[in-house]
Amino acid sequence: MRIERDGAVAILTMDSGKANAMSSQFLDELSAAFAGLGDARAAVITGNEKIFSAGLDLPGIIDLERKPLTEFMGKFERVMLQAFELPVPLVAAISGHAIAGGAVLALQADVRIAVDRESLRIGFNEAQLGMGLPAMVIEPLREQVPGPSLTRMVLTGELFGPHEALRLGLLHEVAPEGTLMQRALAKAQAFAALPAGGLRNIKSSLRKPIGDRIRALAGVGNDRFADIWFAPDTQLALRATVAKLKPKS
Repeated sequence: MRIERDGAVAILTMDSGKANAMSSQFLDELSAAFAGLGDARAAVITGNEKIFSAGLDLPGIIDLERKPLTEFMGKFERVMLQAFELPVPLVAAISGHAIAGGAVLALQADVRIAVDRESLRIGFNEAQLGMGLPAMVIEPLREQVPGPSLTRMVLTGELFGPHEALRLGLLHEVAPEGTLMQRALAKAQAFAALPAGGLRNIKSSLRKPIGDRIRALAGVGNDRFADIWFAPDTQLALRATVAKLKPKS
């Protein structure tokens, strides 16, 4: 994780391998970056040229037993909630694919801008893997995208190109190649120029009730997620996916 500053704006660049896969260490580093924003008035989070984040580190967690798997998912939810409730505005500069957990991370931002690249895909493909979706995903989606879009996104597990994601309300803007960071920084700097106290109060008022709902549902939701994770058909789909991800010898 690289952290830079552009005036009052903090820039967080994820650089954990080519896929920015979310391992326990990755989540620790992301949490530390959010906690270390200091006096920044706004922040931008981005990935590399090909990947924003491909989501959970499936090869690293596929063999976890129930307790460590539940603990890992608890950490994932805490870090996503930390991003959702950041006191400063967060802009996601989606530089490449944002899939599953990567789309969840982008969802926590106040503004989502993706590069205008035909091959880029963003979405929640958990249904295709037989996985459940915790409250940490459903509640922010429920608040931020129209109902018909929500149903299509989560029940089909479809992945979308940038313009379709914009039409569905998952993105706020699509930026031409070469302009993504310029557009994201301009948006963050506009936030940073506003009086900080009022902006923080407004953001807290908008997001704390949703965060409270997520916390209230977390315990039961994590148990249900684990039940689904260890179901035979889910394990079959997950392990087939992991086999495709592992390098061929």
